[in-house]
Order: sequence, then C-alpha cells, then structure tokens
Amino acid sequence: MPVRSPASRRQFLQLSGFSALAAAFGSAVANPSPVWAAPRFSANPFTLGVASGEPLPDGVVLWTRLAPDPLRLDGTGGMPEMQVPVSWQVSEDPSMRKVVRAGAAHAQPQLGHSVHVEVGGLRPDRQYYYRFRAGETLSPIGRTRTAAAPGAALNSFSFAFASCQNYPAGFYTAHKHMSQEDLDLVVFLGDYIYEGGGQGTIGRGWAPAKEATTLADYRVRHAQVKTDADLQASHGAFPWLVTFDDHEVDNNWAGEDSDPNTPVDQFLVRRAEAFQAYYENMPLRLAQRPEGSKLSLHRRRTFGDLVDFYMLDTRQYRDDQTGSESGRLDPARTILGNEQEDWLRKSLAGPTARWNTLAQQVVFSQRDFQVGPEQGLNEDSWDNYPVARDRMSAYFAELGAGKNPVIVTGDVHMNYVCDIRTDFNNPAAPVVGTELVGTSITSGGDDTGNPAGDARQLEENPHIRFINRERGYVRNTITPSEWTADFRVVDYVTRPGAPVRTRASFVIEEGKPGAEPSL
Repeated sequence: MPVRSPASRRQFLQLSGFSALAAAFGSAVANPSPVWAAPRFSANPFTLGVASGEPLPDGVVLWTRLAPDPLRLDGTGGMPEMQVPVSWQVSEDPSMRKVVRAGAAHAQPQLGHSVHVEVGGLRPDRQYYYRFRAGETLSPIGRTRTAAAPGAALNSFSFAFASCQNYPAGFYTAHKHMSQEDLDLVVFLGDYIYEGGGQGTIGRGWAPAKEATTLADYRVRHAQVKTDADLQASHGAFPWLVTFDDHEVDNNWAGEDSDPNTPVDQFLVRRAEAFQAYYENMPLRLAQRPEGSKLSLHRRRTFGDLVDFYMLDTRQYRDDQTGSESGRLDPARTILGNEQEDWLRKSLAGPTARWNTLAQQVVFSQRDFQVGPEQGLNEDSWDNYPVARDRMSAYFAELGAGKNPVIVTGDVHMNYVCDIRTDFNNPAAPVVGTELVGTSITSGGDDTGNPAGDARQLEENPHIRFINRERGYVRNTITPSEWTADFRVVDYVTRPGAPVRTRASFVIEEGKPGAEPSL
C-alpha cells in the first residue's frame, strides 16, 4: 500500500533531474494552457493518491491527478486553468534510493490535471516503487509490478477482481483488506462510481447531491471516490486493469440508448463527458483516451505463459435491451459488437497462455428466477442476448478444453460459481468453461440474505454451483495445474472495521472446465 516519502525535496530533484527534464515534455493537447512553472498550492495536491495500471513486460502506466480541493463542484479540483509540471520517479526499493527511471510531464487542465505516464525500460516480472512531485509537494509512494514476458514460465500468478463500489452504501473496508493481500494485479469490472444522487444513511452521500450528467459532475464523483483512504491503498499497492459498466455513465445504458430514453444526440454528449472523466481518473494508456463519445477498452494483456486477460466492453456496442421473447432470440442481436467479438475469437484461436480470462461486466451464465417451465431472466445480462452467448459457448467447445476459458464478472452484487454449458437449458450439455461472479465492494449495503430465493435459483439453474450475497472481492491463485478462487467477504459495510474471511473456495483443474469446492 502507498507509504509516505522519506526523501527530501532536494534529494528528489537530484534523483529525477527535474529542472532539465521538465522542458522536454510539451503539451499533450492542442492549444495548451500557460505553464504554472513554480506552483504553490493552497493544500496538498495529491489528495487523490497515486495508481498504476496496464502492466507490460517492460513498463506500466503511472497515474495521479492534482486536486487540492477535490470536491469543488466546478470539477477543477481547485486547480487553475494552467498546466503544471509534474516529475516522477521509479525505484527498485521503497526508500526511493535505487531510482531506475525518472522524468517529467505536464498535468493539463483539459485532462482534469491528471497525469498518465507510460513508463518503459523496466524489467519483466519485477516489483517497483514510484512517486510524483508537484511544486514543493511529494506524493505518497506507490508499489507496482511489471508483467512477465510472453512465453516466460510462471509457476504462480495471483490477482483479485472486484466491482460495484457505491460510495453512500458503505465503507470500502474490502479495499483495505485487498491492499494487504499478496497479489500481482487487481482487475476492476465496472461501477467504479454511480451516477445517481443518493445520499444514503451513513454520512457518505454523493457530491453533487444530484444525478451526474456533466463533465464537472463526473469529475467530482471520481474525485470523491478517490479520496477514500482504503481505495487509495488498493490502488497504491498493485497495478490495475479496468473496464466500465453502466453506472460510470447512466443506469443500464446500451450502445447509443440510455435509460430513460433520451434523444441520441443528447445522450452521446453525456457519454462523451462521462468517458472523459473516466479516462482522466483511471491508470489507462493513451490508446484508451476517448475520442468524443467513443472509448476503446477491449484489449489483451499477457502474463508469461500462464494467463491472458481479455478486457471486454459489454456496454458500448450492444443492442438495446428488449423485453420480448422474439426480440431476445433475434440472431442479429449483439452484446459485444461484431468487431469486438471477431477480435476476441481470433485472439483465442491463436497462440495463447495456458489460462484465458475474459474479464467483463454482466453475468454470462443463464439465471432463471422463475420456478417451473416458464423463465424469468435478467434483461441487462447475456440472458438478453442468448444467441450471441450460445455462439461464444460453442466457440469454447470448438477451441477445446486446453484453452481453459474462465469468465470473471461483476455487476450483480452477488457471488456465483457457474459451469458454462453449450446449452444452459440442458443439464447434460457439455461444460466448456467456468464463470466466477464477484460480489460488490459496497453496493447493496450489508448482507440481508435471501435463502429461499437462492434455493430457488439453485434448483432452476443446476449449472450454478454457489451463491452468496455478502460484500467483498474474489482472490485468485493460478498455477499451471489449477485455478483457485477464494471468495473473500466482509460481514458489514455500513460501518468501518469489518474483518475479512474466506466464505468459500473453488478449484478449476487445468484442462477440465467447471469448478469444484476446494477440500
């Protein structure tokens, strides 16, 4: 987790060569603002902490955003309309004495005074430490890790995945515990913020106290979440891979359609501003910088010979949800979009790591909530796009068990373990993969339980192996022979301090799709 810097400003200047490097980094945007060459802040500009992400074998993205007044409602974070020089260092040790890379960038007002440094020249599969300086102020020190080189033999890889952190619903205790795990990576599957104006009952109401619709609103939402010390600890401890779901923009949005139905041109303006704020506040590469209302998030990240991650986007390219059976079964309907689906199929068909992880937002496996022959399905999940789902399941079968597909999912504020079958309505259909669904960090508040409803789900859906409604995250340990998923839960979130425990563990054997309880 991030620690405070022990070094002095003079040491930092000597190590980074700031005065020589600052002039070498020009503006990343057209019509740059004037430079505030010697900034003096009214308060600490690093209130939002530091983060890293998108690890490659030779580097990572380092992120921070200057915001001495993070909840200022105009979205500026209390910063002037000027670009600010920010220097950075990467070291092999937490005392920052073995600096191996250093440089400078400019925090631009056009990007919310965020900084996305794409550091290269690092060694594969190595732990590093990093920090920033703006004016006289040093940031906390973050810890990160590069990916192992493609094809490099890995004996083990550990990551956690999480989603759905509604700020008014609870404290981010799960992030505190996650930051103390021994992980190589965190994968966040969406609903990093929520767009609504709810105030909750625990003193953590959203700012502004209304639905977020503008760039300023979304910037404040992201800043409010980032002020949480437990979330900062999780960001500062590991590199992250991220994708969004619906609440980063609007509830249940689909492609160019929003909920409720808003004129397309109006929604695309809102989507563009939400995407802009999302990029500003995530450790993403320049390749993911939005172009208006478009943001390309589907990408592949490889960790040695052991695991590939395919970060998917099930929002931006999907057809609108439908409530009709004929519409649901339309073979032309898509949730990934033709281009993304084609990219995924081709990627899986080529050389891959031993385990292939599809990291995405909404539940892939069928969930029938209605007892009897009639079906009650969720319209916002893959259940509303069954032809596209069957096509993907059939492709898993065509690829064979050696690809070891595992889907990791968020969204529903519940833990599930599911066998992926080529036909979910036939309990005898072949199992071709595994889906692990993680619960929320806070969304839904304290667990209220629904044993009768869970029993009905298990009876109607024999491919579902496990259901749990507590808050938390999923810790995964991958080896060449097996994948172990530990469902880590906290007992409450409406007050801080809950301990963490493993509610259940499941194991997937290499070459054998489907999960079994760990003995």
